Amino acid sequence: MTASVQLDKLIKALQIQPGVGPRSATRIAYHLLDRRRTDAVELGQLLVSAMHNIKLCRCCRNYCDDDLCRICKSPERQQSKQLCVVESPSDVEAFEQSNNYFGRYFVLHGHLSPIDGIGANELGLPLLDELLAQGTIDEIILATNPTVEGDATASFIASIALRHNITNITKIASGVPIGGELDNVDQKTLASSLQNRRPFK
Repeated sequence: MTASVQLDKLIKALQIQPGVGPRSATRIAYHLLDRRRTDAVELGQLLVSAMHNIKLCRCCRNYCDDDLCRICKSPERQQSKQLCVVESPSDVEAFEQSNNYFGRYFVLHGHLSPIDGIGANELGLPLLDELLAQGTIDEIILATNPTVEGDATASFIASIALRHNITNITKIASGVPIGGELDNVDQKTLASSLQNRRPFK
């Protein structure tokens, strides 16, 4: 506890960020007060504006400023029959930066987790069901995280796709990273790379 009630509230508020505990929050608060007050005020205004104005794209559920995100507005993307299902908007950015995928996306904002009360509705799966019912998608790329929850979510989405007679369902490969050494790779990743091996070209 500091000598200022407002400072205590600021330190507590800063801890909502992932990886920011009491000590880090205290250092950030003092840094802002000592050297960056003007920048902190601007940051506060941007946070308020972002929380009020950033919404979910009505088509893919990615973050956007309007009803549709820039990807869904693209005529070229809308002609694609590929749909990549990801867990978070940051996954979309990762795919876009790779410059290897030019299809459409659907963002779940998480994975199935009944214990945490996250089911099909929370992930927007009824909207995905409606999208697949339109008959404009012929390939589903499951790009959920390689976790138990991610795999369970992928299986659930695959069952939805099959109901719409979409049989071209793929899952992104996981395994040894480029430039990695085998003795530094954990056993599960190595096992996955063996199971998902492909012909040598």
